[in-house]
Amino acid sequence: MDEKNISGKSALYYVVQIRDLTLWVPVDGGDQHSLRLPTSTREFRKLLKILRSPGEKISEDRYERKTQLSERLREGTLESICSIIRDLTTYSYVKKLNDNDAALLERTKKFLLDEWKISLSVPLGDAQRELDLLLEEGRIAGADG
Repeated sequence: MDEKNISGKSALYYVVQIRDLTLWVPVDGGDQHSLRLPTSTREFRKLLKILRSPGEKISEDRYERKTQLSERLREGTLESICSIIRDLTTYSYVKKLNDNDAALLERTKKFLLDEWKISLSVPLGDAQRELDLLLEEGRIAGADG
């Protein structure tokens, strides 16, 4: 446990270290934030269908797109993370991503790949290659459909 001062407020935190990752979880966080177990292998494999499916259209207006993607991100599920990755990747085939979109895509990919390594017990490089192949399958399926 460690006491930290964040945004001018002092609070007690659990310090959780996993390899090179450190998490600070508020001791008195109520139900607002919580730790969860990694996604099971079986459940994680179901997410791969989202990644290999054709992307859904997202708004070409950057403000609307940011709002759409922010709403999905707030859902906090791996399904929403996968749909963000799929749809931004699909969008990037047609238009260059702006800085906000590119940063969101990288952040969500990193989050997913970190979970992928743990859930499927594979090296990061293997997970990255598989992700790229699944997204390419989705691009091809979208072009054919």
